[in-house]
Amino acid sequence: MVDAQHGKEDAVKTNGELLADVEEELEWEPEIDAEHIAVVVNDGAVTLFGHVPSLFDRSRAVEATHRVAGVVAVADEIEVRLPDDHERDDSDLAQTIAHLFNWTSTLPRDAIEATVAGGEVTLTGTVAHEFVAHEAVRLVERLVGVRGVTNLIATSAPADVAHVEKAVADALARDAAMAARHIRVDVDGTTAVLTGDVRTASEARVAAHAAARCPGIVAVDDRLVVGP
Repeated sequence: MVDAQHGKEDAVKTNGELLADVEEELEWEPEIDAEHIAVVVNDGAVTLFGHVPSLFDRSRAVEATHRVAGVVAVADEIEVRLPDDHERDDSDLAQTIAHLFNWTSTLPRDAIEATVAGGEVTLTGTVAHEFVAHEAVRLVERLVGVRGVTNLIATSAPADVAHVEKAVADALARDAAMAARHIRVDVDGTTAVLTGDVRTASEARVAAHAAARCPGIVAVDDRLVVGP
């Protein structure tokens, strides 16, 4: 008779194995300059240190780390050090963002405002869906000269539990590699609270992303347990 609990423990990666996997993923990702990124692992929690030449590199490093099986949480301690030729005046950066938003068809015109101070960009406004706010953040992160982005964009539509539950279930069902796990969804105001078990951190991200795209959801409280 197989000891199920023993098998579960054996499936968990050691700190050394997870460290090697995260470092390999960072090196493999072509969009990331990972030369000066250091990684520390402790029981599924990964901390990224060091510095990168752009906010885009930092964001992609965090995303790449989350993709690694066995990663439960990521602490981003990476510093953005802009090369001298990437430094930009705040007024110039603000003008570029305004033009970018006006020429992006997925963003509602005049719904989002950007404030720039020392290369740090704060986004405010109200949109119907949370994914629109995420799109605005991703666009700004790619700009040369941006050191950081703070997302204060609100959503106007009320959240519906049944809608969020269906969106999460459908998102997992669309990927044949995803395990059929039960995920419970609760809505607290504009926050979707996800609980239950998933097989990988990738499944948890898919579920959280699906919930974030639902009307009325401003934040996702991901309490999903990752395990084999």
